[in-house]
Amino acid sequence: MNALTDLFAGNTLLLVLTGVLAYSAAAMWLRDRGVLPEAVRVSGPVLTLRTLRGRAFLNRIAAPRRFWRAVANLGLGGALVAMVASFVLILSSALSAIRTVQPSAIQQPQNFLIIPGVNDFLPLSVAPEIVAGLGIAMVIHEGAHGLLCRVEGIDIESMGLVFFALLPVGAFVEPDEEATQEASRGARARMFAAGVTANTLLTVVVFALLFGPVVGAIAPAPGFAVGEVTPESPAAAANITHGDRLVAVGDTPVDTPDEFETALAAAGETVQITAEDGDGTRTVTVTRELHVIGSAGGNPLGVTIESDPVGITAVNGAPVSTEREFLDAVGDAERATVTVDADGAANATVASETAEIPIGAYALGVQEGGPLNAEGAPLGEPLTIVSIDGDRVRTNDELSTVLADREPGTTVEVVGYDTADERVTYDVELDPHPNREGGFIGVTVFPGSSGLALDDFGASQYPAGTYLELLGGDGGEGGTGGVALGNLTGSPLGLVFASLILPLGSLFGLPFNFAGFTGVLTNFYVVEGPLAVLGGGTFLLANLLFWTGWINIQLALFNCLPAFPLDGGRILRMVAEAVISRVPVSDRHAAVRTITVSSGLVMLAGLIMMIFGNQILSALGLI
Repeated sequence: MNALTDLFAGNTLLLVLTGVLAYSAAAMWLRDRGVLPEAVRVSGPVLTLRTLRGRAFLNRIAAPRRFWRAVANLGLGGALVAMVASFVLILSSALSAIRTVQPSAIQQPQNFLIIPGVNDFLPLSVAPEIVAGLGIAMVIHEGAHGLLCRVEGIDIESMGLVFFALLPVGAFVEPDEEATQEASRGARARMFAAGVTANTLLTVVVFALLFGPVVGAIAPAPGFAVGEVTPESPAAAANITHGDRLVAVGDTPVDTPDEFETALAAAGETVQITAEDGDGTRTVTVTRELHVIGSAGGNPLGVTIESDPVGITAVNGAPVSTEREFLDAVGDAERATVTVDADGAANATVASETAEIPIGAYALGVQEGGPLNAEGAPLGEPLTIVSIDGDRVRTNDELSTVLADREPGTTVEVVGYDTADERVTYDVELDPHPNREGGFIGVTVFPGSSGLALDDFGASQYPAGTYLELLGGDGGEGGTGGVALGNLTGSPLGLVFASLILPLGSLFGLPFNFAGFTGVLTNFYVVEGPLAVLGGGTFLLANLLFWTGWINIQLALFNCLPAFPLDGGRILRMVAEAVISRVPVSDRHAAVRTITVSSGLVMLAGLIMMIFGNQILSALGLI
């Protein structure tokens, strides 16, 4: 019994499937005994609720027929463009999935399902907003089909909602088949494109509300937002957790992450931290210890971090417990003797407990055609950079600071140590930096010092300002800054694109996936202005708008796929009929069928390869 309990506890998908089977059995038992109303139909886990009550409403709003036809014609043009783009996207994604030796998280089968708690990118905490957004999207989509039916004089046999178990997954409008066939080809094409058009227009409306008044009323709360705490770190030992906001270091209040980092760097081994969470304010004592929490391959110290951090106990024989003490012990010397706690490195590799190594910014590799490569630095080989033009460099931050003060085109002396631990010197003419002001020497640098990511506290920042700014808000001093996606915030289309990829943020270089203003994340934000009267309701409204827009645009793009019975497949048939009618073909019906069936099969094969391609090829031994 315990084994069965453990199996379900560790497998959310299995638990969901078991619930679906139980629901299906109960629903079909009720159906077979005539308990369910006539309007309710059950087929396995799928339940449909049919009605004609909305038909009178559709008749009333269909009165301005010219207006609705004009809107539908615009939507039809957009749907044709999206249909071609989606065809190309599916095929290119399928080819990419085949070529990928190690599939990414987004290619896992469960992540193609929009089911919170099963999809790794959709947490259960936003299930109500996702379900509501899905229901709204489906009703709008099918309602638009019904509206264009009435505009074009096509009668409606029935309409209703589709549920998978208790989850609303669709809606439907069943036009009269005979009346549909009697309608003109243009009328049918407009009717089929109406759902995609409506979803797109709804996306524009909800994102305009989200990017405007709603997100405009939300601001980052003061302090350092804790996104993650390293296990067994000083912060973890002091019971600092994800969701805390650190608002003071000792007696020094901190309003921004930079102020927190500055105050912490100036503090000693033992420091008092004031933290705020949903339950109030508390003060904790943190005893800091210097750890290596990450490592670059081939680093001079020969440390490889697998999971647990490795402690650094001394530099040049002097005990150190903070990063500041580490740098002070190194001083201006290019090399230092570093002592690590090899006994505490259970899940790490340590080449030597004590080693003399160069201390500098660790370049992972010299870029081809870059300034350093042009001066003879070996392509792709690591380099520990210890000085630039006479200025001592010990960390990646110090390298960035020194180069930011140098003008592109000037020549500087770069001193470093190569993989053979030989001191090398290059006279380098700086290129413009691709992402900021100052010069660039053509290297990618590992965070920290000498290929070691150092940390003496154990809490990483949640970039609350960055996510707010990517949604069109004011991120303050914690905004996008140097984040790669920061250039998206300058246009409405950029904001829409940013919103679509935020739930997948970790795949695009962001430290966390953003699923909305949920759970402990609301501690990182405050509501200001007129919407402050709503309090936490503002976050709920923002989440509803976010997920409604996200699901609507996904639904619109999916329905544009040129495969029957999707809207794109039906539109493709209309286009094929129009083209074939002008071509001297003996059997036009067969030609149209060949085009539509072939397109559908290609799309099906593409989707299968996107989801299961890597597993199929691996099973066949082809990769």
